Amino acid sequence: MAQSSGVAPGQGEVATPERRLNCFVRSVALIERLGNALGTLAFTWATVVLLGGYPTGLRGNDDFWFATTIFFLEAFRMFSRDNRTDYRLFFGTRGAPKLLARIPLWLRRAISLWSPVVAISLLLAPSVVPQLPAYHSGNYMIRRIVYAVLLAVVLLVTVSRMRFAGIIRLVNIILGRKQEFWRHVVLNLCMIGAIVMTAFSFNSYDWDWYVALIMIAVEASTIVLASFGNFQIPAAVLRVVLPLMRFKPMSSDYKNNCKEDNATPSPAPSPALAPAPSGDVCNPSIINLAPSLYIFYGMVLGQGALYLMACVVEIFSFIPRRFLIRHGGFKGQSGVESVDLYYSYALEKCMERNVLAPKISLCNFAIDYLNSDSTKRQLHGIRTAHTILQRDPTRTRLLVKLKASTETMTRLLRMLHWTGQENQTTIRLFAAKVIDELAKSLLVVNSPGIVQNVSLLLDWGNQHKRVNPLLDDTDEEEEQQNDLFVNVTGNRTERGDAAGDSGYLLETQESSTQQIGTSNKKNSWISRQWRQVSEFWSIPQEGPLTEQDLLPVIGMSIIESLATYDQSNCAEISSAGDLIRKITRFTSFCRTDTNYTDAEKKVLVHSSLKLFYRLTSIDGEIGITLRHKISKHPFLLRNLSEVLGDITSNYETRKVASGIIRNLAIDASMRLAIGHVQKIITRLMHAFLTPDEPSSSTGATVSHSREALRKVAGQALAMLAIGNVGNCLAMLRQTGYSFIEELTTMVHVERYRCVAASLLRSVCMHARPELNETDLRQLSYISRMVLERILCAEGQELEIFIGLSSHIYEAIPEEFARDFEYGHIKERFVKRLVDALNANMEPIANCPGIRRVILEQAIRLMKQDPSNVNCFRNLRMIEVLSRVEETISEAENYTIFMGDVGLMEAGEPLSSLVARAKQLLDVR
Repeated sequence: MAQSSGVAPGQGEVATPERRLNCFVRSVALIERLGNALGTLAFTWATVVLLGGYPTGLRGNDDFWFATTIFFLEAFRMFSRDNRTDYRLFFGTRGAPKLLARIPLWLRRAISLWSPVVAISLLLAPSVVPQLPAYHSGNYMIRRIVYAVLLAVVLLVTVSRMRFAGIIRLVNIILGRKQEFWRHVVLNLCMIGAIVMTAFSFNSYDWDWYVALIMIAVEASTIVLASFGNFQIPAAVLRVVLPLMRFKPMSSDYKNNCKEDNATPSPAPSPALAPAPSGDVCNPSIINLAPSLYIFYGMVLGQGALYLMACVVEIFSFIPRRFLIRHGGFKGQSGVESVDLYYSYALEKCMERNVLAPKISLCNFAIDYLNSDSTKRQLHGIRTAHTILQRDPTRTRLLVKLKASTETMTRLLRMLHWTGQENQTTIRLFAAKVIDELAKSLLVVNSPGIVQNVSLLLDWGNQHKRVNPLLDDTDEEEEQQNDLFVNVTGNRTERGDAAGDSGYLLETQESSTQQIGTSNKKNSWISRQWRQVSEFWSIPQEGPLTEQDLLPVIGMSIIESLATYDQSNCAEISSAGDLIRKITRFTSFCRTDTNYTDAEKKVLVHSSLKLFYRLTSIDGEIGITLRHKISKHPFLLRNLSEVLGDITSNYETRKVASGIIRNLAIDASMRLAIGHVQKIITRLMHAFLTPDEPSSSTGATVSHSREALRKVAGQALAMLAIGNVGNCLAMLRQTGYSFIEELTTMVHVERYRCVAASLLRSVCMHARPELNETDLRQLSYISRMVLERILCAEGQELEIFIGLSSHIYEAIPEEFARDFEYGHIKERFVKRLVDALNANMEPIANCPGIRRVILEQAIRLMKQDPSNVNCFRNLRMIEVLSRVEETISEAENYTIFMGDVGLMEAGEPLSSLVARAKQLLDVR
């Protein structure tokens, strides 16, 4: 097993959920291999000592045939390839299906369907056949009636399993969801009735006891075959019965009176004339025959006893298997089948290799079954892998193993192409889920073609292409047939996983039992114990498919995980043809080319917006490329506007849509394009300016999602306002809001302070002529607050508020000057500017324009009031400007950085601002 991953430092290896089952399997395998060892010794002993050394000394009517039978029984076991054939045949149901591997599917179904009928017929045939002695007993007619009833019931149950529409409907009406449960109950009761009837069908006075014993053994073997599908128990019983039948007679049959000291042995007769050894004859050639037979039969008896012990121990395998189901996260009947297959897998590994095989684990089981050529095995392998990935530490171990296996990764990606055949649709769904987990820590370069394969998932969804009638040459009948096929495939996927399996039967019975027990005495000790037992025995039910299980949703989640994990993956995403177009298709609520429900459309819209939000947030050159490709789609802005205006959408979806607009607005041409869609600005303003209201139920504020939406919508408006006069005017002229008043109020709220200040700065810069008296009055109300905020702010907030103060000064110079002179703020403010300039000699990506806004504000202060020049001179502003001039960086030519790439070029170069400031300081 993989170490290290999933193990906490300083602790031992974390126990995996399959550990108990592995220990149990090793115990069973050890017992069976001990039995195999004794069988090998018995085979050798029979070959070399008995049949080789005493071929004429063995009694022909018993020991010779007994030894020969056991010899061939062991030879069959030993000479089968790697002991696998006999293992599958003799040791448990785990290998029985392998015997039918080459039998056609229709024949296998026929055997499974009609085997109970054949078993009942074989059991009861001796009771009703007139030629047999049982016919002459007085209750023959009663037995015949019972036989007819049992056979009729079994036939009815068998017919109910046939795959005809009429029969299926009738069975569903009569038995409902419990049909599988009642089928098993009826068949088991019929088998028990047949066994009881057989036990009373023999007349011991007319039949020899061994004839009856043989008949019972044959019928018991028939029951075993019908119930378990293998010869395990009959073979083990035969190994025990044969030695026991010969242990007692051997002492008399091979009595030899030869004395070791003074016996005079008679000449041995020729082998052809030698009689069977018996009596008191002295025969030196068989003096060690009896001890040899005792040793032989003893080894066979030990072998049979060990096999029976293994059978008995294996009966209790349901305990560790159920433990694994409960603690391993397996659900439903499919989970039970997967655990049963894992039990068979682990036992086979222990039998063919080392009993303490260290590589037995659910992870290896899942990978081996994934790489199998059997569709059924692949289904259980992919289901098991998905189950393992839901829990630690097995999750980490499986991820490491999957990423290290090129064959398995290739198989997983190939599964994304499968559609519409048997279990392939379900396999495709779970393969997509497994890849979704892998993508969270996967490099695309290690899995070539993953983006192209995942892109195929986005094609799923009952699409009906709408083509201009002047360009459409599609055959309508052919298109209808294709649509029907897609609908059938999609429905099959939903039915295959959403329909409850037989695992719910046990849960239903147990839940009803719990209700009965707890209704009388809920707190009694018995009821508590019963609840614990019922909980252990219950099988967690596998829930139906949800909207999150749609293949396009999973596909977009995979792309998002790849983009989040490593930026190098984004280059592959960017180069994938048609991927952006496919994602954009899902950003609209109003699509008419699909049969998705409203709930499914909402999930698809949210998933596609989340993916676009992530892709537009990528920094660097690849981020610029992705944003350009996304912005080129002609329907994207319309779809985003539609999402913002849909009041039925949740806050999270609208927040993501606002975030996409904010990220796209980094580009000047996109700010212009977005401004042309007036509804976007209107809906962003509604989301940002609508105040948070207390909840009517609890009196608390609205959820964090509502606050997050409001903030991101404000950020989008702030980005749209930067350097764009038209957008600023559109916001200022928006009816229903007093925009400046709303912003001056929000400046006092910490959550929205920077956003509101940035919007005020842009509006004052680009739409100052449109500000009325009310707007200017609102600005005067916050001028002192802005000055005081600059005295304590740092970083980006300091940059935004210095820029805002500069434009407020330009809009209302008298009011600002009055607040500037009030309470000795002037000296403190000027000192703050000089100190901030000194502290930011090295520009950083978080606030590349801070020196620019400081110089702009200093220039305005010195131009408006010459007395301010002396304040700057006293603080050695000229020396500071000289150091700024020496450290001018190209980074300061940009307003925003994403990663190491500068965006939004600033206006006047910083060197020009330094020169203007020096010129003002030099004026006497």
